[in-house]
Amino acid sequence: MLQSTSHPRQGDKQNSAFFETYLPRLLAERDRSGLTEMIGGIEALMITVEPGNSVEYIAELALMTPYHYLVTLDSARHLTHVLRIDMNSPDILLREVKDASYSDIFRHLNDLYPVGARRPHSRYLGEILRTTNRHEVVALQQQREFRFFPVGQLAELDLPLNVSFSKPSPYTQNMVGYMERPSDGIRVYQHGECVILPTVQAAYERGKEMQERLGIADMILPIDHLATRVYSQNREAALLEYLALSSYYYWGSYDIKDQNSSTNVTKNVRLQPESTSPAKVFTANNQPYCVNHLDLLPSPTETFVRNYGPRLHHIALAVKDGQRNGKEHIDFVVDAITAQGKGFLLDTIGSREEGLKQIFSSASDFSSLIIEYVQRFGDFEGFFTRDNVAQLTFAAGLQEGMGQGS
Repeated sequence: MLQSTSHPRQGDKQNSAFFETYLPRLLAERDRSGLTEMIGGIEALMITVEPGNSVEYIAELALMTPYHYLVTLDSARHLTHVLRIDMNSPDILLREVKDASYSDIFRHLNDLYPVGARRPHSRYLGEILRTTNRHEVVALQQQREFRFFPVGQLAELDLPLNVSFSKPSPYTQNMVGYMERPSDGIRVYQHGECVILPTVQAAYERGKEMQERLGIADMILPIDHLATRVYSQNREAALLEYLALSSYYYWGSYDIKDQNSSTNVTKNVRLQPESTSPAKVFTANNQPYCVNHLDLLPSPTETFVRNYGPRLHHIALAVKDGQRNGKEHIDFVVDAITAQGKGFLLDTIGSREEGLKQIFSSASDFSSLIIEYVQRFGDFEGFFTRDNVAQLTFAAGLQEGMGQGS
């Protein structure tokens, strides 16, 4: 039986007595129930964009990531473009609403926040996890008071019918989906009619041709981690909730005092590489905005959440270790993409001596998501250094501050 409580703890963030009491209890009970064995890694990520934005976003992803356009699922209210690297890495299901006036629960979530409401359909929906027995997993989770959309609502929301989706989290506003797939089977989504759209194919080919011409195709690796921002008071609950819904374990938390925040990491209990099942990172303020005026501390993380809502902030991609033309691969990649007009929020930070280099892109015009690149050197296993994450958080806060609502 998998042991979810046997992994060493990283970090220096002090958690509450509540968290330290319930964390081992939750993981041990999850192991005993069989959920840890039945739930696997991340099969797919789901992103929705505004009408007309998916084609150029696919061109952007084709240039900046290893993803390939596979097929489009044409359903009643959405075009869902399936992007895939291979069966060892998660898919991206990129949904485009056909009618800008369409309204559902996800649009309502965006409408609650001043900047989020400006792009009412653009949001990250959540992950789909692989299971060996979807219905048994859902039944066990429902016994634990987690709520799922019934099949009729899945049809109304125009979501794949062979996936069971939890209702959006009160802490992250993301869903978790469960689907079955045999170890030697391919991913199939029961959703709409499968078509290859010439406009999408052309945009994908344009991005990939540029990636090849720049010589960066072999340097950009699959997704390393997914980073969600939440309110300070929801940090521990968001972690416990995701651990209850997944087969991940608590890797640890770091206190980033310079930016009044903490970075909290969960990883797959099977110790699969992040390229197969990305780490899930949760970032939160150390104290809520309502008392921040007393200490005059920076608050980029909570400002983002207040403007956009709790949601995914960035997708981090690994960069192959090595050098080309006297540059680290990450610098070569960033310079090449910058020359095509894509902005980055700062110069690459870190060094070979520190163990890794990182950088944030500017937020996508099509999805509002940031791409992070991270190159690790040698046997470095972490996700950041304290100085790196402080600089990244500060840089992102500057850009997001320019779009603040009242």
